Amino acid sequence: MTPEVRDRLDAFIKHKGLRNTPQREALVQAIFASDEHFTADELWDRLRGKEARSSRATLYRTLGLLTEAGLLQEIDLGDGQTTYDPNFLDHPSHNHLVCIDCGKVVEFQDHGIDVLNDCITRRLGFRPVKHSLRIEACCESLRSKGHCRNLIQARLEGKRLPGKKR
Repeated sequence: MTPEVRDRLDAFIKHKGLRNTPQREALVQAIFASDEHFTADELWDRLRGKEARSSRATLYRTLGLLTEAGLLQEIDLGDGQTTYDPNFLDHPSHNHLVCIDCGKVVEFQDHGIDVLNDCITRRLGFRPVKHSLRIEACCESLRSKGHCRNLIQARLEGKRLPGKKR
């Protein structure tokens, strides 16, 4: 976790009149340990068996708190569940390309999209604050080779794929 995230979180918790508990701290450390996207269930699985035991209620309250504080962003990757992105503080204007076959997610930034977004919103009388772009596509591997390592791994892990319900 970066010092900026720590400072913003501590200030927000103080502003809300809350205290920093060991359970919340364990969740925050797990969330910001990597830049990977995650669902609440994936985070819960990651924390199972750790020292500071938390309840699911604490997990959901902490996710809500971090989202409200602007430290975590909820994104929709097309799989019917809320995914959280801890990687947008350093890159607030990034987008997601999601493979509809294997579920692979690629983050990307494009200055042209940022300019277009700014032009469109201003032309329509708005001021852009943030944007979220999700492009759904088919990865080249499955189409060209007939198999995809990401699809096999996703199925082995039991991950929900975009547009497909379990």
